[in-house]
Amino acid sequence: MQIALFGTSADPPTAGHQKVLKWLSECFDLVAVWAAENPFKSHKVSLEHRVIMLQMLIDGIESHPSNVHLQQDLSSLRTLETLDKAKQKWHSAEYTLVVGSDLLTQLPRWYRIEDLLQQVKLLVVPRPGYAINETSMLRVKQLSVQGGAKITIAPITGLDVSSTSYREHGNSDALTPSVIDYINQQHLYKCQDVTQNCLNAR
Repeated sequence: MQIALFGTSADPPTAGHQKVLKWLSECFDLVAVWAAENPFKSHKVSLEHRVIMLQMLIDGIESHPSNVHLQQDLSSLRTLETLDKAKQKWHSAEYTLVVGSDLLTQLPRWYRIEDLLQQVKLLVVPRPGYAINETSMLRVKQLSVQGGAKITIAPITGLDVSSTSYREHGNSDALTPSVIDYINQQHLYKCQDVTQNCLNAR
């Protein structure tokens, strides 16, 4: 079984995440998704809210693929620990770790990244504004023993939206309707009503 591991801060999850999940559902037997506590980021809302929004995002994927599942029990501060949890659930699977191109420069700082890259394939999803160049790819390949990391660049490009653009500028185009509604109901982030483009920011 081919399993894609897709962790995201989901702070909040965006239409870009949804596009990637839809594509992954067409390429893998199972897409395991979770809201991550990224030690390199300062999260704006609690993990509980982010998990709920991520489930809403999954539920809203076009055609409702049956192989995309929120697996919050996989979440860990360390991706290597997430992989260990996955192996306990699916013993004979092959794993592909999915990351955005914005994380390429961050990977060398991950916990025991050398060990991780020996056990998973790495699928890099291009993101607008985060170019994938030979230098960054070579550096990641060299992180594994004898430079044996298996890295593939996804043949899709994420949408030109981001969680950051929403948090900082109230760009509601980045989000799906269900996530927007939840943010408004729970009064999350700076925007009480993103449909009014942060006029109610406080």
